[in-house]
Amino acid sequence: MKLIGTKSFYRRVFALMVPILLQNGITNFVSMLDNLMVGRVGHPEVTGVSVANQLIFVFALCCFGAVSGAGIFGAQFFGSGNVKGLRDTFRFKLILCAVIAAGAAALFFFAGDKLSMLFLSGEGDESVARASLQSAHDYMRIMLISLLPFALVQCFSSTLRETGQTVLPMTAGIIAVFVNLALNYVLIFGHFGAPEMGVRGAAVATVVSRFAELFIVAFWTLRHREKNPFIVGAFRSLRVPLPLVRSVLSKGLPLMLNETLWAGGMATVNRFYSLRGLDVVAANNINITFFNVFSVAFMSAGISIGIILGQMLGAGETAKAKDSARKLIAFSVALSFVVAGVYAALSGVIPGFYSVPDSVRTLATGLMLVCAATMPLEAFANASYFTLRSGGQALITFIFDSGFVWAVTVPAAFIIQRFTDIPIIPMYAIVQGLNLLKCAVGYLFFRTGRWATNIVSEEKAEV
Repeated sequence: MKLIGTKSFYRRVFALMVPILLQNGITNFVSMLDNLMVGRVGHPEVTGVSVANQLIFVFALCCFGAVSGAGIFGAQFFGSGNVKGLRDTFRFKLILCAVIAAGAAALFFFAGDKLSMLFLSGEGDESVARASLQSAHDYMRIMLISLLPFALVQCFSSTLRETGQTVLPMTAGIIAVFVNLALNYVLIFGHFGAPEMGVRGAAVATVVSRFAELFIVAFWTLRHREKNPFIVGAFRSLRVPLPLVRSVLSKGLPLMLNETLWAGGMATVNRFYSLRGLDVVAANNINITFFNVFSVAFMSAGISIGIILGQMLGAGETAKAKDSARKLIAFSVALSFVVAGVYAALSGVIPGFYSVPDSVRTLATGLMLVCAATMPLEAFANASYFTLRSGGQALITFIFDSGFVWAVTVPAAFIIQRFTDIPIIPMYAIVQGLNLLKCAVGYLFFRTGRWATNIVSEEKAEV
């Protein structure tokens, strides 16, 4: 079984992957700096923002699932030269993401505090819990404004990536995160005559950056219609052909639900962790924030896998897609070993940047070491997920991803939390170690080869 590709193969991979990596890397890096700035304000503030962001994370994954479910059609429509199909897919994304944003805004507005309290009911100082809840409330109310522009950015950026145009979304993302960073510095701490707004300042900065990113991707796409023929006439109506709606829903809806259920499952697991104490909430926030920065390498490789294989399958190159999948998965896992080594080496240094008690720093270091040890498992599972998804195998992908979380990960975390006194570090290690079983399941699904299907072959190409 050949696992190493040619130079031309990796040139194609890097040409697609590097812009995605840079965009996501810079985005997560600045989010990390944002988190660090809030962390310098105090323990309750960083805990409150962490809780609010866990809820927003579920919304973000809903949007990602929406554009990804439709995106498997977008990538294959582009591969087959069907511009009309790509345009209709883009419209579908716009409608669905707008509905998701409206629903999330209503939920967080009316039930945000109750949801936040689910993560703040563990052992700890009651005054810290109250202050954390207030920080979560203040942050969330402002962040509601950012939900719609965030959703629309996903529609534009995902469609551009499906056509191989990754530089513009990367550029827009980079500009947005630096806008966010600059405003964080000004508004959180009250520099240059601005009021000192704390967590509210962090939220305002994020809202402005979301609108800036939307303006850039939408303006560029509309101005360069020759490069983006799918945008021509895209807003004359929002009509999507019923056959395509049925196809996207039958193949894509399970993938959309998968992202939502996966995010909900991970939020549930984090809630079980939080019941081990308020210190765990802050420590896990530090771990998750920096894990997102370091894991961006193999996560971006996964996104690239989905696009490359989707284009190959859409062009009818099934055998080539199967061969490329093996090499891409091996590449992603190899990359994760390098990242894991760096993450482990820095695990004792990073928590010291936060103004939190020593107990939180010690917990954060332990959680980071566990993450480093299990990172290759995360990489294999992530690469397998995007491989299975590229061919629109909805049921298999659903079972492999969110099905595994709710059938295995969530029950395991619940049982350990409810019926044992196992401390948080070994508890976290056991739950993370379950990814070994997930990798075995992913390998079995991959080996069948049934994922490699062309789901748009029946569509008539219309340019």
